[in-house]
Amino acid sequence: MAAPESTAARPGGANGREGGPVLPTGRTIELLLLVFAAVIVTGALVLVEANQEQELTPTLLYVGLAYLVVLTLAHLAVRRFAPYADPLILPSVALLNGLGLVMIHRLDLADQDRAALLGQPVPDSLVFKQILWTAVGLALFIAVLWRVSDHRTLARYGFTCGLVGLVLLALPGLLPSSISEVNGAKLWIRVGGAGIQPGEFAKILLIIFFAAFLVQKRDLFSTAGRRFLGMELPRARDLAPLLVAWGLSVGVLVVERDLGSSLLFFGILLVLLYAATERVSWMLIGLGFFVIGALIAYQLFGHVQVRVQVWLDPFSDYENRGYQIAQALFGLGTGGVGGTGLGAGRPDLVPFAESDFIWSSLGEELGLIGLASILVVYLVLITRGLRSALAVRDSFGKLLATGLSFAVALQIFVVIGGVTKLIPLTGLTLPFLSYGGSSLVANYALVAMLLRISNAARAPLTRRPAAPAVPIADAGTELVQRPAVGPTTGPLPGPTGGRP
Repeated sequence: MAAPESTAARPGGANGREGGPVLPTGRTIELLLLVFAAVIVTGALVLVEANQEQELTPTLLYVGLAYLVVLTLAHLAVRRFAPYADPLILPSVALLNGLGLVMIHRLDLADQDRAALLGQPVPDSLVFKQILWTAVGLALFIAVLWRVSDHRTLARYGFTCGLVGLVLLALPGLLPSSISEVNGAKLWIRVGGAGIQPGEFAKILLIIFFAAFLVQKRDLFSTAGRRFLGMELPRARDLAPLLVAWGLSVGVLVVERDLGSSLLFFGILLVLLYAATERVSWMLIGLGFFVIGALIAYQLFGHVQVRVQVWLDPFSDYENRGYQIAQALFGLGTGGVGGTGLGAGRPDLVPFAESDFIWSSLGEELGLIGLASILVVYLVLITRGLRSALAVRDSFGKLLATGLSFAVALQIFVVIGGVTKLIPLTGLTLPFLSYGGSSLVANYALVAMLLRISNAARAPLTRRPAAPAVPIADAGTELVQRPAVGPTTGPLPGPTGGRP
């Protein structure tokens, strides 16, 4: 008989027994890291106010208390609904969100000082709006943890999620520009003074659809085709889903003039295809489609040509189109290795410093050391998500966690690459750092799903899994000890008191 599976090494197990009491290790680690994040954020707020205002204002108290309330509620929700979840995911998100609040508050103070100097009305404070969006994101975070008790149930609604995701993705492009277009891109749905970006939520829904579809059709994509240069190429008829995704990404680029979302959706599908099939040929074919699409877009669409030209030489049109990226590069250069210090720089000179270009704002005042530290926090978040993908037992959970983690990673690369002039600007925002309600709320839902998958991967088994049925012809031989024969030479005692 096989020995029962031990959970002594499984995170969340207890004394090697399945279904034992939860060790407080994960809970304690998460709580200590959240306290550490709160200390860092509070200290950063104090530095900003000391350098900008030369005193501590009531805003510091309001922002600090709101941040602590959010952290407390998030921690209690995770411990209640996902007690075995990875204890590093939530603290990483909390620290990134807190640093974003610090920089937004710092830019608020700069805008208020400029308005007072010019005799203009004081602009609205963005940090309080961001705190409100954080509360909304936390409410959705708790709702996902509560209602999605098992991530595998999402696979049942995979095609429904895909349909809703496509509708949300296409809706801004079909609406009038008066309520959908901002800065040349049709990404919004604005009613009155409020607005959302449906594409942020479509991203999560499409990842669920991709994961469910690839699990159901895995044999289709794994079918071998012709061999070329040592690789097994897929059959021509199996390329239809990739062509559909390529057409969808180009359609987003054409209708909504959004280069970032087009790249994000196509990149997520490519990575999930590789994770499901482990075939490099899918990646190479997908990259070929991407290059073809990029060349076509450059030839047909003027806004793509403008972004490429600004990327190649922003200083050739410094006073107009290249001003934003040029100022961002000046800010990063001013920050150097150690930065100017929180509240001691001029990040407000960069347009959209609190949203699209918050990376340059942080780089000017925190320097290369600060930016590297933030990248490490992002790296922890991504790697813990991928670790959950490796540890979870079902294929759908593996693909879903991989897609969610890679979505964050690709978005970070695209945004930072654009700000540092590595690639053309795309218009995306940094997860949890940048100002913006739709991105923040959607990313909190994304993290809740990662925590749910992590909880399933780390939870101890409550019972031994049933042995799979094996045909008797394939069953292995098992040696057992023959029972000793009694003093009589008759038959062995049977179960009925000695009668066979």
